[in-house]
Amino acid sequence: MKKESTERMNGAKAFIESLKKEGVDTIFGYPGGVLLHIYDEIYDCDLRHILVRHEQAAAHAADGYARATGRIGVCLATSGPGATNLVTGIATAHMDSIPIVAFTGQVGSSLIGNDAFQEANITGITLPITKHNYLVQKADDIPKTIKEAFYIASTGRTGPVLVDITKDATAAEMKFSYPDSVNLRSYKPTVRGNVQQIKKAAELIANAKKPVIYAGGGVVLSNASSELYQLAEAINAPVTTTLMGMGAFPTEHPLFIGMPGMHGTKYANFSIQDSDLLIAVGVRFDDRVTGKISSFAAGAKKIHIDVDPAEISKNVNIDVPIVGDAKNVLAALIQTVSEKITAGKTEEWLKRVNQWKKEYPLGYLDDGSTIKPQFVIETLSKIAPDAIVATEVGQHQMWTAQYFKFKEPRKFVTSGGLGTMGFGLPAAMGAKVGCPDQIVFDVAGDGSFQMNSQELATLVTNDIPVISVILNNGYLGMVRQWQELFYDRKYSHTDIQNSVDFVKLAEAYGALGIRVEKKSELKEAVERAIRENRPTIIDVMVDRKENVFPMVPAGASINEIIDERKYGGK
Repeated sequence: MKKESTERMNGAKAFIESLKKEGVDTIFGYPGGVLLHIYDEIYDCDLRHILVRHEQAAAHAADGYARATGRIGVCLATSGPGATNLVTGIATAHMDSIPIVAFTGQVGSSLIGNDAFQEANITGITLPITKHNYLVQKADDIPKTIKEAFYIASTGRTGPVLVDITKDATAAEMKFSYPDSVNLRSYKPTVRGNVQQIKKAAELIANAKKPVIYAGGGVVLSNASSELYQLAEAINAPVTTTLMGMGAFPTEHPLFIGMPGMHGTKYANFSIQDSDLLIAVGVRFDDRVTGKISSFAAGAKKIHIDVDPAEISKNVNIDVPIVGDAKNVLAALIQTVSEKITAGKTEEWLKRVNQWKKEYPLGYLDDGSTIKPQFVIETLSKIAPDAIVATEVGQHQMWTAQYFKFKEPRKFVTSGGLGTMGFGLPAAMGAKVGCPDQIVFDVAGDGSFQMNSQELATLVTNDIPVISVILNNGYLGMVRQWQELFYDRKYSHTDIQNSVDFVKLAEAYGALGIRVEKKSELKEAVERAIRENRPTIIDVMVDRKENVFPMVPAGASINEIIDERKYGGK
């Protein structure tokens, strides 16, 4: 059903008006030849357009905006290389189920398939990494397609949608009308859990003596943190959250046992392995959590709550699947299970879990001779405990997950499934644009930061005060760690020491640059960056050979853990 309008306009203006109807306030983009009609309309419209310096950054910024705000992020790129430069960002969003709509320009309809200048089959290229995509060749189809794209991106298992629009479609005249609703016969996501399955889950929970709640990014995406909290307290069960679920449950709550998996806490992994019931909510049992699948929580019954039926029993066999939105299902489960819970049933279990927490706390060796990267994260957490923290990918990402005390969801913005180096700076930019009143850090490695460092220009030009904290160890740290532990210390092409002066780089772009070489300098540097409220790089010279522990070697069971004490140094 469409709202009728007598206003005539070209497809480019219809594009802008459609975005306004969807409540879009910001576009991250980069112009090009086939987008000239659209950019001509952008010039006169009141939508905020942020000109990035590379299209990959546009996709990551839209992604960071979406993660931090819960709204759909929007990016725009021209045809050919502009569109293909979005691919890494789209794939990143797809792996983490982030709702973005990526718009690309395309050559004129009559030129498609002729290898025209800057032509690329972007719908074909992105078919495996989008939830859906469209090729629009008529101006009249622009409003309807945009309505559907935003609906698909934001419902069910959220994710990226790409809309490719030909240049002639943006130029053609049309009578603008925008649909009131969407009715796609083949797309009907299940959001309410099956009542009988919820009852079965409640029975398992009531009978469990050693339950563990294993929560992931689906809890954050469905805004179900409150329900997760209520369930945990109702059944008095320990809670572990994945990298994507960080902040879905307060990290300082007594029931929180940290992150599971390869770089998770020992006590989270031990708890999972010794549990008799695993309550999985909004997770996909990825390999970084499960380790050796055959031994993962082998003695436990498993409940899996997920909006995507394709995830059920994909990696791990499930006893009670519940397909539906996590917020809805948890609310119904809490109501059902509250009548069945026996008080004190998990007390002995929690004593054992808490004993593991005492025996195997997160920690690191610090003799004061160098700046430990963990100390940097702890300092950020103390100075700005409510900040949004984006990260690049590598050791610094794991240290952030381990040592920053996240209290709320949507505060941790990181690339999980794809593990995209270069994600953090543009994602932090998107988060800051969406949440301008919040402090936003990009915690980076010196390797990752250089992959999209050109976005410092975007930050400075648009006065977006992101604070980049570089844990500078002069290595591609995570790869170096694997080379040290498993490849006889043959550091093949991972030493990048002294490759760039980040303070001078910041100054070249007009940003603030601060170098920290002593522990005593860190607090003042962070406080100064917050006080000056401008784009900043804090280049922290950390211990070059510090490793991320605990660590589960690839292919091992998650209770087969290497830690600092067992490893015995570097």
